[in-house]
Amino acid sequence: MQAWRVHRNGEPSEVMELEEADRPTPGDGQVLLKVRAANINFPDALLCRGQYQVRPPLPFTPGVEICGETEDGRRVLATPALPDGGFAEYVVADEAALLPAPDALDDAEAAALHIGYQTGWFGLHRRARLQAGETLLVHAAAGGVGSAAVQLGKAAGATVIGVVGGPEKAAIARELGCDLVIDRRSEDIVAAVKEATGGRGADVVYDPVGGDAYAKSVKCIAFEGRVIVVGFASGTIPTPGLNHALVKNYSVVGLHWGLYNTKDPAAVRACHDELTKLAAQGVIKPLISERVPMVDAARAVQRVADGSSTGRIVVLPSGGTR
Repeated sequence: MQAWRVHRNGEPSEVMELEEADRPTPGDGQVLLKVRAANINFPDALLCRGQYQVRPPLPFTPGVEICGETEDGRRVLATPALPDGGFAEYVVADEAALLPAPDALDDAEAAALHIGYQTGWFGLHRRARLQAGETLLVHAAAGGVGSAAVQLGKAAGATVIGVVGGPEKAAIARELGCDLVIDRRSEDIVAAVKEATGGRGADVVYDPVGGDAYAKSVKCIAFEGRVIVVGFASGTIPTPGLNHALVKNYSVVGLHWGLYNTKDPAAVRACHDELTKLAAQGVIKPLISERVPMVDAARAVQRVADGSSTGRIVVLPSGGTR
């Protein structure tokens, strides 16, 4: 089979190599899946760089989520077992963790539903307890993780403010349903949020960026607001001033969705059921900006790493258009 392999750490476009490889062999409790679509996530870039919290042994294949097909023809969502990730024609995955692909979504859309939307749902509902009528501020609102949070925030009845970089991404954020879009390159985030909320600030902040985004967020957070720390796409990990959190009476809430797979797998399945219902109703639909063939995967991962992509880029190993 064909698979992208990383033999040394570095930038994805430099270290990912398309090779012939043996099909992985399922272990106890695992199944072999044919990859129908593999979604690109920012952690794939971090894996290539050797900067992710999980560091598989070299060489490895990146690709942390797929829509695959079982030997009996079922479409399923899976997180492949590293070091044999999803940018390959076949993967193995834990059978107990497989989730049915929603009928309302095609392969590419289904591949993008799992991690990003589960992260959004757990962040907004389990960790921040977002309520209808509250104001949600989403950083990188036109990106893969942010676009999911925007849709889930609207589904929850929140007023959603999206922060983006540049007019192209601003247009996409508006199409996603943001009630207000702030271009961080030309507008003052803090002033715009305060103006939009009558000085109150945002009740919940969804932050997959870190760095300056976090610093701006705590300057426009509401009384009893919640900042959800999802990741650090900026490359800068903030150092929160706890005295500031005390004085302004807000919470900084961490979210590592992967822990739920081991700590509370029943909650993951319940979340998937809810996401499947929302997809069937047309309330959520992953924003797929590009569907690329296998040969273009390394360049696509690099675009995600550079922050130049919008929505989700999905790799189609078969070269199809689904």
